[in-house]
Amino acid sequence: MKVGRRGARMTVEQTASKVPEVTLVFWIIKIAATTLGETGGDTVTMTLGWSYLAGTALFLAALVVLIAIQIAAEKFHPLLYWATIIASTTAGTTMADFADRSLGIGYAGGASLLFVALFAVLGLWYWSLGSIAVATVTTPKVEAFYWAAITLSQTLGTALGDWTADDTGLGYGGGALVFAAALAALVAAYYWTSLSRVFLFWAAFILSRPLGATVGDFLDKPISEGGLDLSRPIATAVIGVFILACILVLPQRAGQHPAQAASKS
Repeated sequence: MKVGRRGARMTVEQTASKVPEVTLVFWIIKIAATTLGETGGDTVTMTLGWSYLAGTALFLAALVVLIAIQIAAEKFHPLLYWATIIASTTAGTTMADFADRSLGIGYAGGASLLFVALFAVLGLWYWSLGSIAVATVTTPKVEAFYWAAITLSQTLGTALGDWTADDTGLGYGGGALVFAAALAALVAAYYWTSLSRVFLFWAAFILSRPLGATVGDFLDKPISEGGLDLSRPIATAVIGVFILACILVLPQRAGQHPAQAASKS
């Protein structure tokens, strides 16, 4: 507690965020959601035969609706939050595929474009509000920046996963191992270094997406292409049930962020 210039005492209160506390449960569900995004997006565009543009329009429309509901909500709701995350990762899958394949700019071009767009959003967010920490997601303005960054990071992650698996010759299994090792390095940095926690969060959020993308591709791509050739709809349903069980069974709570409130002395 400290005293202000006019004799008011400043107390520090904890304000509930609109996003969940970042725990092991958060990362388990997040990686599962990114895997579902890959298999779900591929189900629509490949199994059902929709074009990448049509699939992108479908999932973007769902994402916009869910973001609007999420912003309008007064507090954190696990089912709503994770439904919005799943919509963003599924839209990210079809948007990345549309940029990489339909626009003809390739994986490297798509990843580079998305990298620039993501860091432009993060930079504008920081310039506008002074922080890009997810614990500060408590107002509609911050949420708008948050979901823009989330969607771009999901799309970038898809492009990175496809680039690593297809263009480097590592295949889907090798790509998954690369991103799993990168995430392990970030975990080590979290526990044994003083690197910015905000930086580590966004780095992990971006890299967990290509991990999910390569795992999803490994599950549903043909054996001749290095996959297991499992049914996309069945894989999507199984992952969806797993996510729902995690949300219902594993404890989650809103993240907290310190806010100062003045009280008269």
